[in-house]
Amino acid sequence: MGGLSFKIRGMDCAEEVAILKRELGPLVGGADNLAFDLINGKLILNPRGEPPAEADVIRAVAGTGMVAVPWGEHLNQPSHDGGLWAAHGRSVLTVASGVLLALGFMVHFLEHNFIDALSGGGAGEHRFPVFSIAFYLSAIVTGGWFIFPKAFYAAKKLRPDMNLLMIVAVLGALAIGEWFEAATVTFLFAVALLLESWSVGRARRAIGALMDLSPGKARCVRSEDGDIEEKPVEEVPVGATVLVRPGEKIPLDGILLKGSTTVNQAPITGESMPVRKKAGDVLFAGTINNDGAIEFETTKPAGDSTLARILKMVEEAQSRRAASEQWVESFARYYTPAMMVLALFIAVVPPLFFGGLWYTWIYQALVILVIACPCALVISTPVSVVAGLSAAARAGVLIKGGIYLEMPARLKVIAVDKTGTLTSGKPEVQEIVPLNGHSTDELLERAASLEASSDHPMARAILRKAEAAGIDFSRAKNFQAIKGKGAEGYLADRLFWIGSHRLLHERAGESPAIHAKALELESAGHSVVVIGSDRHVCGLISVADAIRPECFSAMEELKRSGVRKIVMLTGDNEGTAYAVAGASGVDEFKAELLPEDKLHQVEALVAQYGHVAMVGDGVNDAPAMAAATLGVAMGAAGTDAAIETADIALMSDDLGKLAWLVNHSRRTLKIIKQNIVFALSVKALFIGLALAGLATLWMAIAADMGASLLVIFNGLRLLRGALE
Repeated sequence: MGGLSFKIRGMDCAEEVAILKRELGPLVGGADNLAFDLINGKLILNPRGEPPAEADVIRAVAGTGMVAVPWGEHLNQPSHDGGLWAAHGRSVLTVASGVLLALGFMVHFLEHNFIDALSGGGAGEHRFPVFSIAFYLSAIVTGGWFIFPKAFYAAKKLRPDMNLLMIVAVLGALAIGEWFEAATVTFLFAVALLLESWSVGRARRAIGALMDLSPGKARCVRSEDGDIEEKPVEEVPVGATVLVRPGEKIPLDGILLKGSTTVNQAPITGESMPVRKKAGDVLFAGTINNDGAIEFETTKPAGDSTLARILKMVEEAQSRRAASEQWVESFARYYTPAMMVLALFIAVVPPLFFGGLWYTWIYQALVILVIACPCALVISTPVSVVAGLSAAARAGVLIKGGIYLEMPARLKVIAVDKTGTLTSGKPEVQEIVPLNGHSTDELLERAASLEASSDHPMARAILRKAEAAGIDFSRAKNFQAIKGKGAEGYLADRLFWIGSHRLLHERAGESPAIHAKALELESAGHSVVVIGSDRHVCGLISVADAIRPECFSAMEELKRSGVRKIVMLTGDNEGTAYAVAGASGVDEFKAELLPEDKLHQVEALVAQYGHVAMVGDGVNDAPAMAAATLGVAMGAAGTDAAIETADIALMSDDLGKLAWLVNHSRRTLKIIKQNIVFALSVKALFIGLALAGLATLWMAIAADMGASLLVIFNGLRLLRGALE
């Protein structure tokens, strides 16, 4: 994510994010150009036009009662981020407030009884307890040290927030002589903020565990003498040879050169079982070498590894807010002023119009102000979303934002590509049928020459077959792809073509015998590749792609998770599509589709059902993914384009992750709704108690603190989602 970045000290709640948006929005051309990572206390500015000066941003943030430190300075020189005071100041002052409150209570008790004894009883209550008030006032100052600046900013801007609500409640309690309750409210609110900060820190540490996967150094093998030189991963160039011993993490992406081993790829793909690796196989940074010592050649710099890209996506995802987050923020914008108006109404109307006691109704109005604090409401949703995103990343499911985390829960239809999604994506040649006097080797040689310039899975299958058979071939000249149908090129100055059954129809070279043989192969679930020249059809090659073993059970699990229909979209022939659809467990299939046909099919599904996902390889299916409500890329590990294209990337080829994703999304939405309903219910209950004259200030702050903690810990339960 580009733009200026800052560490914001004091940004622990989503309401403080709203404050920063109002203050910094004019500097960057609107609040939409600001992004926030609440869990890590990070602010990112993406201004329109000329970026503001760092000093202007720091000054504007300081006006809100918070502190901004440039992100690079925060990372490289942590002492500039406030040192010990920033780390422990809140704890120290909260403990001091509690101690002073306890001392004030004890002194108050002693003063009361001592004065009663001197006066013979009854007069003590009219005396002014000076010493206890001093302790209570000290407890208020220490407990409210971090609250006062933010409350002052809110009052100055006429934008009430939770800090202003607390300070008004404390000042109101002091005005009616409730020193003990004023100090208690301040202390309990400070405890709530401290515990909230600790809870957010817990989420931050859990996410940090995801981020801290790759080792900082690599053992490079020097080419000139074979000696081992240890280097920081940032200094290792592409093409270097790196040694990894058993039990160590692989420091960079690369290709295995020497040795064989099994690798734990769970940090990248979420796979539970180790994967066997041999020479030529791809390795990912952050995965763990289990068995043997290996040497590999680096293919990407540290900053561009698959792991680095995943971590960058996780960080950026936190700024793409879910719909529930946007609703809560909008609700809180009107809720807080409304609560202040309600409190004023309760304080004034009963005494003026119904003969109520001023003291009683002012006190209940203060209770309303305390319980009205919206932090339990606004903190619960972002914590739940970030926990959900992090749990998904640990399970090998990369979700690009809170907005996409909620979408799978609403899916009614899933459209899936066949090759590489329902099937293994590695088809093999099944049968070679030479025609018109050609031999098997001759047919295979011409097919390999035409397919040498293609990266289509069926082309790769033909090339593997030719290499295994020892066929020598040269690349066709003037090669031209025929979109969605095949290709053509020149071999020995003659035009040859290769392609689908549809292309054969267009070339008008199909006899009844060829048609019958093609239908026979297609009925067996094979894809037919036709090779022809400018004179006749040279022959047929059938290719079949094995269906993934877990495919049927994965489709059944998807249906149990609430998905109404699964539709397979493929460019393959009708016979092959029918065979694969029957074996895979999908509900419908559409065959012989060109890329633009897939796009139209997805558009039609979206128009009919509303919420539709397209699952494919993230590259060839990009147009259809873009047309769907949600684009999901399968097997995206190591495929940069797939990670970039899709809204959600399944890093492994495990189809079971689709049902996991839907269930995880439903669980996240359920927890978010639980938090919102619980927070609002607690507030409604205490508003009712206040109106009935049954609530006290300390009860209200304790309830608010408890609600905040409960919704945070409820949201953090999602961090266990990767393990379930």
